[in-house]
Amino acid sequence: MTDETYMRRALELAEKGAGWVSPNPLVGAVIVKDEEIIGEGYHERYGQLHAERNALAHCTKSPKGATIYVTLEPCCHHGKQPPCTDALLAAGIRRVVIGSKDPNPLVHGKGIRILREHGVEVTEHVLEKECDAENEVFFHYMQTKLPFVILKYAMTLDGKIATYTGASRWVTGEAARAHVHRMRNRYRAIMVGVGTVLADDPMLTCRLKGTENGANPVRIICDSTLRTPLESQIVRSAKEIPTILATCNRQEAMHMPYIEAGCKILVTPEKDGHVDLSDLMQQLGQLGIDSVILEGGGTLNWSALQAGIVQKVQAYVASKLFGGTEAKTPVEGQGFHTPADAVELTRTKITALGSDWLIEGYPVENRRNMGCLQES
Repeated sequence: MTDETYMRRALELAEKGAGWVSPNPLVGAVIVKDEEIIGEGYHERYGQLHAERNALAHCTKSPKGATIYVTLEPCCHHGKQPPCTDALLAAGIRRVVIGSKDPNPLVHGKGIRILREHGVEVTEHVLEKECDAENEVFFHYMQTKLPFVILKYAMTLDGKIATYTGASRWVTGEAARAHVHRMRNRYRAIMVGVGTVLADDPMLTCRLKGTENGANPVRIICDSTLRTPLESQIVRSAKEIPTILATCNRQEAMHMPYIEAGCKILVTPEKDGHVDLSDLMQQLGQLGIDSVILEGGGTLNWSALQAGIVQKVQAYVASKLFGGTEAKTPVEGQGFHTPADAVELTRTKITALGSDWLIEGYPVENRRNMGCLQES
């Protein structure tokens, strides 16, 4: 087998840690000796063994003289776990094949240098593009200390997210909705405006098996004046599921009922009468929240695009037509002045999900037009 074959297996293993390792990266490792896989591992939970040490622990024979394939450069510093470079050297690994170089300044290139200085052969850039893509959240957060923001919505073929009556259950089918819950499991937080809470009283949880053990996203409600009902599902479940209310209201007396219910309050400056989006992203990044799914309405989506905070777009498109002049659309607000001003997407990908489609892409550039976060 080729280096690429073993690295693809390492990528498959790394995916198993999705939803559990944040803010750490997804990492998988495969140990090969005499063209036989003798050990496999991945980073399973934040704070637990890294992929390399897991693979070594599961070896069926001595790893001395073997090759290890790892999707990300082995760490060389003490964090929650000791350096993986130490473990590889102690095990007598002869060759290390790496997909991505670690952007963490504590590691970047240093792990590779240490291995080579000790006589270990190191091969870099194997399936680098795929390995980079698997850790797009980690790379963005490590380089900016800001959350990786995914703008997500479901719409019909005629571009409606609800009927003219406001009914939106369900725009897409079961396969697409199941995919949404896998994404909620994968990313660290989900954010909506208070308008969504008032209209739908959502739970914003991940309904997948196993998520009751802690893989629900952190729920973030943008509520400039603190209108979130204390009897809402969000507030009533805040002691079980991490919940943040972002507000411009500085009256501590109004904060207390929410705090007592288990919510965390983040106060931001006011920007055009609403929560300051840039300040909020800074605060979320400081809390270790590395990724946020936006699941609000068209006004929130417009504000996010206008502010230039969106790194990725996920549009679920249903094979339905709602019609209606007044029916809501995914992106509202004023809109851009000319077609040339539009946010363009690159690296687009289309995936069939039952009778629906998922269209994903990345904004060509993040626009920073001093936009504000609207509440819908």
